[in-house]
Amino acid sequence: MSTGVIIALIVIVAAIVAVAAVMAVRARGSHGGHGLKRRFGPEYDRAVARHNGDVKAAERELDALVERHGGLRERPLEPAERERFEARWTAAQERFVDSPREAVTEADRLLAEVAGARGFPAGDQYEEQLAALSVHHAHHVHGYRRVHRVARVRADGVGTHDASATGTSGAPGTEDMRAAMVEARALFDDLVGATPHDAGRNRAQQRVTQDSSRSGHHLPRGFHRHQTKEG
Repeated sequence: MSTGVIIALIVIVAAIVAVAAVMAVRARGSHGGHGLKRRFGPEYDRAVARHNGDVKAAERELDALVERHGGLRERPLEPAERERFEARWTAAQERFVDSPREAVTEADRLLAEVAGARGFPAGDQYEEQLAALSVHHAHHVHGYRRVHRVARVRADGVGTHDASATGTSGAPGTEDMRAAMVEARALFDDLVGATPHDAGRNRAQQRVTQDSSRSGHHLPRGFHRHQTKEG
């Protein structure tokens, strides 16, 4: 092999190594720092808080979530499936007037089923399902976390000292349950409407839900405090 050929091979190998290094740096950048903040939104801040302000530890946790669930492909719902889920959610909202605790439990169960139907881990794997949802629906996943915690308080028959879950230091009251249902509705809308064919409709639903949560007006039927019979 001539010297010229050897030099050419060395140059080619060096070029390949350089390109691979650049791609690796870009890949890390898309996951870390600002890339993670954009992807996870409020979940990024919650991760930092869980790690007592240790940003690096929080980013390692979020990077691991992306590695584990980032490749998940969501399955679009069939129209009939969507209609059934929407009818059940409407029924849960209406039930809230007389039985807020049962309504919250049904909302928790329904979110698990919808997520499972979309291709996320099954509902009996709550932590894994929540982790996957946090990667793909980060801006609304806290609604599921909150309604699940409130539902578990009822299921266990005991109070909770997790103020972030209920807004109180004891068992959740009607207002805590109403707020959890409203927040969970944003994720439900996201999951039911998030298909390639109705992305615009889904964004409009999100804006309405967010505006309702901020203003306290035009909330879903059955979510006004004076309408409920259980405190």
